[in-house]
Amino acid sequence: MDEDFRSFERAARLRGGSAFSAQRKIEERQRRHGQGQRVAVISDIHANLEALTSVLEDLSAQSCDFVVCLGDIVGYGANPIQCVELVRKYVNISIIGNHDAAAIGHHSAKIHYWGAYAKDATLWTRKVLRDKDKQFLASLPFIAHYGEATFVHGTLYSPELFDYIQTSYDAYLTLQILENAVCFVGHSHVPIAFFNDNPVSFSLEPLTQLRDGMKTIINVGSVGQPRDDNPKAAYAIHDLVKNTIEIRRVQYDVELARDKIHKAGLSMALGDRLIHGR
Repeated sequence: MDEDFRSFERAARLRGGSAFSAQRKIEERQRRHGQGQRVAVISDIHANLEALTSVLEDLSAQSCDFVVCLGDIVGYGANPIQCVELVRKYVNISIIGNHDAAAIGHHSAKIHYWGAYAKDATLWTRKVLRDKDKQFLASLPFIAHYGEATFVHGTLYSPELFDYIQTSYDAYLTLQILENAVCFVGHSHVPIAFFNDNPVSFSLEPLTQLRDGMKTIINVGSVGQPRDDNPKAAYAIHDLVKNTIEIRRVQYDVELARDKIHKAGLSMALGDRLIHGR
């Protein structure tokens, strides 16, 4: 087991017996409220242990009592096993991303079309993952629902194709079939909100106030490989009481994550891009 992962667990035990201190409160709050009141939505971890542990600590400090992962737990980064373990332990709902599918050889992920860096990282990840890690990834659905929210890695109209929502028209196609009030997506690694106006509008603001009758798509950004020129890890908090969604940015040890990628023999470009958030 990775030494940083063990250190994180040891430090967490000193804080109260769990690497994610809010975990103990989840069942209590669910019994009181019926469902979580502050839902953390994470995505695109990409085997970046340093980013994931920092985000878990932050969402715990923010009193989140339910956690959803939108996929791409693995791929690109140097700690796929440890990240799978943390997701299994602390995430309530997980769905599959294209890199997760590729890591288990699922037909939906056609890596022969991928760039050399992504393809090489996928083949390396396949060798590193244990059977139980692959079985967990294979068990993940393409779409999930919780309360009035829908969760998918890419799009609702073809979740198994892992298309991107990057333009207003892309958003329009998903908004037309969205049955819940809000749809959380990842995949592009860039946080953005789309609204079912006429025409579809968007916002890059970190705080979104949901409006009654206005279907909304929220891209939560990336925990482990942000691509919006901001190297800080990104995730979202859905406050069900205030009816808001906040994109939070979290500092983590980017240099250590980069160095691990280099030492694993993966492309240096995969590590260096973390420094610049691209």
